[in-house]
Amino acid sequence: MTDKKAVILLSGGLDSATVVAMAKAEGYSCYTMSFDYGQRHRAELDAAARVAKDLGAVEHKVIGLSLNGIGGSALTDSSIDVPEAPTVGIPVTYVPARNTVFLSLALGWAEVLGARDIFIGVNAVDYSGYPDCRPEFVEAFERMANLATKAGVEGQGFSIKAPLQNLSKADIVKAGMEHGVDYSLTVSCYQADDQGRACRKCDSCRLRAEGFAAAGVSDPTRYF
Repeated sequence: MTDKKAVILLSGGLDSATVVAMAKAEGYSCYTMSFDYGQRHRAELDAAARVAKDLGAVEHKVIGLSLNGIGGSALTDSSIDVPEAPTVGIPVTYVPARNTVFLSLALGWAEVLGARDIFIGVNAVDYSGYPDCRPEFVEAFERMANLATKAGVEGQGFSIKAPLQNLSKADIVKAGMEHGVDYSLTVSCYQADDQGRACRKCDSCRLRAEGFAAAGVSDPTRYF
């Protein structure tokens, strides 16, 4: 096992699965982290566990949170409908502070493990317009991480890596195929059923389907 460790945020979706495979190809020992944060369905957590196992993660950790306690998103508040058509501006599927919270916990685990690299699958090309997917956010979090930690102030700084940042969804699919990602294991849908079948209508389903089509790759997604 390599001494080069990375903590990788793994949602169970297409993007984060690709990031795990890319980190593995770079020679990292992969420690994957998912969150049971009060989201609409657990299918993505089951998918994350499958992906972590398939790609050989050293350890897969699931952290329980209650972001549904503050609500404010169609993904954490069942009274808010998931939109099934493109919207203008930041959509209601944005979860307030989600990536800030997730990266903070990944940072804590990385410090415990002695890992210096944290991977996140955010993307600023084919994405839903979330403010915490932008390069400016990733750069700002990295600065904060090195101010806020014992490792950082002692000169053992952290790097927040977002290798998908400037890739199209098609390019992400192609990269994953090159690295052996089994996309049939993944779930991207905002409102998947208990079996992990996708709705075909939400923004995430649309972007995923367009990515496979543009990459010329057969879409393995199961729909209900």
